[in-house]
Amino acid sequence: MATQRSKFAVPVAEFATALLARQEVGPRARVTADQVAQLLPGTAAVVYIVEDLDNPVWTRIAIAGEVEVGATTEFHTGTLGTVARNKRLTVFEQDDLQREDYAHLDTRRTVTALAYVPLLVDEVLFGAVEMVSYEQPFSEEVLEALQEIAGLASPAIAAARAYESERNAALHSISRVTQMYDLEKVFNSTIEMDELLGTIAKKFQEVMGVQCINLWMVNNDTLELMRSAGFDPTVSAGMVQKPGEGIAGDISDNGQPVLIDDPADERLQTRNRGHDEDEAIFSIVASALMEHESLVGVVEAVNRLDGEPFDEDDQFLLTNICETASNALRNASLLMAERKVEILEMLVTISHEITSTLNLERVLQTIVNAPQAVIPYERAAVALEQGGRYKLSAVTGVTQVDADSPEITPLNDVLRWAMLSEGVVHVRQHDGEIDAAREETRAKFQSYFETSGMRAFYAIPLTDDAGRVGILGLESANPDFLSTAHVEILQVLAAQATVALRNAQMYKQVPFISVLEPVLEKKRKFMAMGQRRRTLWIAGAAATLIFLVGLPLPLRVEGDAVVAPVHSAHIQPEVEGVVSRVYVREGDHVTRDQVIAELADWEARSTFAQAQAKYQTALLQMNRSLAANDGSEAGVQRVQADFWKSEAARDQELLEKMRLRSPIDGLVATPQVENMVGRRLQQGDSFAEVVDTSRAVVDVAVDDADSGLLRAGSHAYIKLNSFPTRIFRGDVTVVSPRGIIQGDSRVFFARVAIPNSDGAIRAGMEGRGKVRVGWYPAGYVLFRKLFLWIYSRAWSWLGI
Repeated sequence: MATQRSKFAVPVAEFATALLARQEVGPRARVTADQVAQLLPGTAAVVYIVEDLDNPVWTRIAIAGEVEVGATTEFHTGTLGTVARNKRLTVFEQDDLQREDYAHLDTRRTVTALAYVPLLVDEVLFGAVEMVSYEQPFSEEVLEALQEIAGLASPAIAAARAYESERNAALHSISRVTQMYDLEKVFNSTIEMDELLGTIAKKFQEVMGVQCINLWMVNNDTLELMRSAGFDPTVSAGMVQKPGEGIAGDISDNGQPVLIDDPADERLQTRNRGHDEDEAIFSIVASALMEHESLVGVVEAVNRLDGEPFDEDDQFLLTNICETASNALRNASLLMAERKVEILEMLVTISHEITSTLNLERVLQTIVNAPQAVIPYERAAVALEQGGRYKLSAVTGVTQVDADSPEITPLNDVLRWAMLSEGVVHVRQHDGEIDAAREETRAKFQSYFETSGMRAFYAIPLTDDAGRVGILGLESANPDFLSTAHVEILQVLAAQATVALRNAQMYKQVPFISVLEPVLEKKRKFMAMGQRRRTLWIAGAAATLIFLVGLPLPLRVEGDAVVAPVHSAHIQPEVEGVVSRVYVREGDHVTRDQVIAELADWEARSTFAQAQAKYQTALLQMNRSLAANDGSEAGVQRVQADFWKSEAARDQELLEKMRLRSPIDGLVATPQVENMVGRRLQQGDSFAEVVDTSRAVVDVAVDDADSGLLRAGSHAYIKLNSFPTRIFRGDVTVVSPRGIIQGDSRVFFARVAIPNSDGAIRAGMEGRGKVRVGWYPAGYVLFRKLFLWIYSRAWSWLGI
């Protein structure tokens, strides 16, 4: 006789399937609650979870039926507290219950009975299932079914908890990695120290979620508060701490991170002294910024925004992101050091240039143009004072100054006005406001800035012991273009410029003294020689003259040489297809029309074969019709044959396009081209690149003064830096029709073709090139540049 199934039997398969179909705790708990509520009419079910065993509390996860429960319930009180202590099936009948025992339930109906089944894993309580009956007590069968449901649900919910915990940990790790990547990307986006300090403080505050971030930087033997992001009334910008003085000072003394989570800590009490309670710091974590075992600074994180004290995780996070910030600060420090070196080198260069010549025009041009390499101004000008008369003498970017031109007149007027001042004039405009003390100055520069588009003007007098030489003025569209370092540079530059200008002016007053004195000295020495020695000198001079005039020498013009990019070709499919075979690798030599790859052509082959078969069939039918004297049918078949012949030819052409061929001789330059097998290429996609290395083209930059000698076909000699002991020979193929500015002069390019059978010459190599332009007298070859310079001077003076 078969055993009768109880009406309270649990559908184990369906229930287990429903649990397995869901991976998370909440859905599995809801399936469990629904299954429990279906055991007996007029019942409700609640599933609880204990999330933190160290600080246990019942957390409601799922509800089924007519009952309401708060989000959390105390762990050790009421009926749930009994379950926490017993850890076994517990049933409460109506006579044993008081309303206070199940105060966590929000129900308007009378509770007849309560049943609880603990959820255990390895004898550890992690939750409970609560069953509430409003109509009848629980039978043994119902309780057995309830225990069976709990037995199935316990491992399922425990596994879901483990899954969620692992997933959340992974998401947390990914979030931290993403934050670290974002921080490194943001920090390395700039190497300007001022901008970087602000970015570090702001990003630290965002990542750590704190009230304030304080960034202390080492300044000599102390720490100075350079940046703050957020609100911290206990410190102020510019505050200084010595080693061992304050929290940041302690870290600078021993380099160890500091974590303070107790508001009663003496260090926090000292720091909060004199501040209101709502402004007090209740927790702080700080870490050092290190660079190769050297302290760079200290970062303080003040008060978590969620009101909780900092913990070791926060300290670990701060220490890690400090390492990222240290690398960025190191790069910014290197930039600052490099700029200081650059400034010093530029000062030395400018000083050498203005003191190495007595040419007044050259000195003036150097003063207004050279400092632009280290000082970000738009325009500079120098005005000189000679005999009480003012004259605008040099302007940036202008070789011939016309003080009456519309572009120069406003600057000339302002500089003339500034020259009346005995000291430095520095006027700036911020948000339309002129920061000048005198109303007259504000009105003057309001008009000038509107006209010129500038927002800052700086003028420094050029004076020495003998009086005033002139004035140097600079202007910029950026009102803050001058830093403290820039002002110091200008003061040094003004002193050097004053000396150089004074010397040049004095020298200009005696223009031929430097020529006459050496000539007279040479004549005196020559006449003091003996007769025989003078004769030898004259004979030597005659021989030299004959050599210079009568002996021809090859004339060469030279210039910097750069290897132009080699000729290359991109191999592109004419039809869409999948690469089936690749016959070459990177670096392989290929010839023109060589097949280097094939596309999958089975469909094209099939179409071609069908067309050929139909063509042959049409020919056969045509021949049969001709044999049968059926001319009309033969004509029809002839047309069919012609059609399929053209189709076969078209299909054969398409089949040929499936083979990718090299258009030139050269080397395959595409890396890992063999890995293209299986990739679908669209029409026009680039499959590979072939470069022609059989010959190289070198561009020789010839100065404008020598460009008239260049001719196509001239022999050229190239010496590349990569091959210092080897000379390459070739012929000039093209002379560029237009010149370009290169450095301070204009150049024309002679394009030289050089054989490159061994592929040694590569694009981008640099060196020097010489082009032979003909045979000329030795004197012309040796002294051509001097002759041209003398002729240009004579032409400018005499017009001949």
